[in-house]
Amino acid sequence: MQSRLTGIGMTSERTRIRMVERLREQGVVDETVLLAMQSVPRHIFVDEALASRAYEDSALPIGHGQTISQPYIVARMIELLRNGGSRSKVLEVGTGCGYQAAVLARVCSEVYSVERIGTLQENARKAARELRLLNLRFKHADGSLGLPEAAPFDGIIVAAAGMQTPPALLEQLAVGGRLVIPLGGRDQVLKVVDRTPDGFHEQTLESVRFVPLLGGLE
Repeated sequence: MQSRLTGIGMTSERTRIRMVERLREQGVVDETVLLAMQSVPRHIFVDEALASRAYEDSALPIGHGQTISQPYIVARMIELLRNGGSRSKVLEVGTGCGYQAAVLARVCSEVYSVERIGTLQENARKAARELRLLNLRFKHADGSLGLPEAAPFDGIIVAAAGMQTPPALLEQLAVGGRLVIPLGGRDQVLKVVDRTPDGFHEQTLESVRFVPLLGGLE
């Protein structure tokens, strides 16, 4: 078990350190995020046949038409979510393989992650148990509806692109909270929404590419 977590060769800690150095070169400056990226073994979240490619800066298939996001976009979105500070209670919409949730669990006090595809959610749960991430909770549910029973959240991060921000997510964002979400169809952009006492303030950032945000359960 320990060797699987530690990794060897292209899955070793040395490879993770090189990944973090590349993230710095790409403009990620939040050292808390970089340390979390270095500490989470990305290779355990992908198929064994793809493990040697786990630390490349590319998205990889995880089944069911879904992908694990490239390391840069994971680091970038979490850095944006933190915004130079910390978020104590965070909702992730779109668990996927669980990698981003695991990184979030290293930098946030409480993380709730929602996934509509049951098989993916169960695999993510197993990986989280392997890493002993006790502050990470999963639910098989429609992420576009958020997680009202655990709301409000001071951070929400969405790992799939909708055509518009789901109203439920805005409602479940605490005052002072921040939402990071990709929006669009063929042409997608990353957006940040801050909730203030005066309402919602939105910023549009760089172009991105995500799988679509879908409703319903599988």
